[in-house]
Amino acid sequence: MIEPVKRLVRIVNPHLYGEPGETRAARNFRRMRIGIVIVASLVTLQSLLLVLGAWRNDAQIEGNMGVAEAEVLSAGPRRSTIEFVTPDRVTYRPELGVLYPSELDTGMRIYVEYDKDNPDLVRVQHRNAALAIIPAGSIAVVGWLVAGVALMGLSLFERRLAGQTDEPIKLSSQSSS
Repeated sequence: MIEPVKRLVRIVNPHLYGEPGETRAARNFRRMRIGIVIVASLVTLQSLLLVLGAWRNDAQIEGNMGVAEAEVLSAGPRRSTIEFVTPDRVTYRPELGVLYPSELDTGMRIYVEYDKDNPDLVRVQHRNAALAIIPAGSIAVVGWLVAGVALMGLSLFERRLAGQTDEPIKLSSQSSS
């Protein structure tokens, strides 16, 4: 049981340093493995920053919160535009729309929470950054799954290429007539 796991780690693990006698092809494959791991790590970092940004926005809203009734002007799964009037009778249409816009329809009347110092920062009432965890986590997991498949494919390709170069070249003899 342990041996297959060790073999898998050896196949997938990108060594950061070259080995003595490393061929050009082996060096290129090592660099490609490192590149794949770096890209997957960047996707994970992006997902983490997405959640942290949502938490920061929520903290900013909760620090100086105002509540207002809003009308949904256009609705989409990732972006919905709204219009709301603050208690001091100022109408706002946030340029970036409302945070956490899922399940909204055009023409709906909803309550929103906004930052009184920055009324362009608005979220649907009773929704928060916890809604961003599953989509961001899914992106990270899919990124690592794709990276794992790419690393395995690269390993198989490297093995196949190494197997071709190890075989002796066979020349067929021609007979003269």
